[in-house]
Amino acid sequence: MTYAKNEIMSATDMVRNFSSALSSLTKGENKRIVIVKNNHFEAVMVTVEEYEKMSEAVTILEKIYASTKRQ
Repeated sequence: MTYAKNEIMSATDMVRNFSSALSSLTKGENKRIVIVKNNHFEAVMVTVEEYEKMSEAVTILEKIYASTKRQ
């Protein structure tokens, strides 16, 4: 995956600017924020709505995979 510069924050910057990062997500300015610690991607912050969409997609894919294994 590729990330835009404004989607990447260090863990330190996240701690210092959590409110503005959260605001950028809820306003739709960013779809996700990748948190970097010690030069490694450690986490991704998304809205609850986006998380629920991804979780639902995983559930659907798991059901499809399970049904193809049974055949």
